[in-house]
Amino acid sequence: MAGLLSNFRNTLILSLLLAGVMIFAFGRVSPGGFDLSFWQAVARWSHVGFGILWIGLLYYFNFVQIRVMPSIPGELKPAVSKYIAPEALFWFRWSSLFTVLAGLAILALRGHGYAMEVMSFGLAGGVVQGDQGYMLLGVGVWLAIVMFLNVWGIIWPNQKRALGIVVVDDDRKAKAARVAMLGSRTNLLLSFPMLTSMAMYQTLFG
Repeated sequence: MAGLLSNFRNTLILSLLLAGVMIFAFGRVSPGGFDLSFWQAVARWSHVGFGILWIGLLYYFNFVQIRVMPSIPGELKPAVSKYIAPEALFWFRWSSLFTVLAGLAILALRGHGYAMEVMSFGLAGGVVQGDQGYMLLGVGVWLAIVMFLNVWGIIWPNQKRALGIVVVDDDRKAKAARVAMLGSRTNLLLSFPMLTSMAMYQTLFG
């Protein structure tokens, strides 16, 4: 067992296989079987899984790396900037993409009307018929989309310059590092309202 657990890839594959068995078991015992609701559940499982990885890394960057980096001795900083940060950013940016794609899949699987209500803050049917639950969920969905665009449009391009993946002069490198930090802090700022929207809506409205 120790040999298995010491290998990241094998541990991850086994965990996903076990999850797949459980997903199949849920399909077997679900009242509707492998119907549309089942695939909505699969999409939600993917959404939550990728979301944990994305937001978990966002919190790692903000709660740990950004705060601690100034106190790390200069000769040790390349260990973070050349090895840890690029690897973390790989999982960070791709998990953000798949989180959003899985979330959009949930909207699509729940039907065009549901998706329109959420994306329009509950106003697709008119102001009178606007649903406040949809409005609050729509806020969370759009915050997540803004955060995703921030990852790919601001944080990642500037991190590539700050980490030396894209070679620039020292002034541009320092500026890029600050822009990337501010972009990351922006996502931290938006993350708790976004998570509140998702969790509260799912619990109260389903």
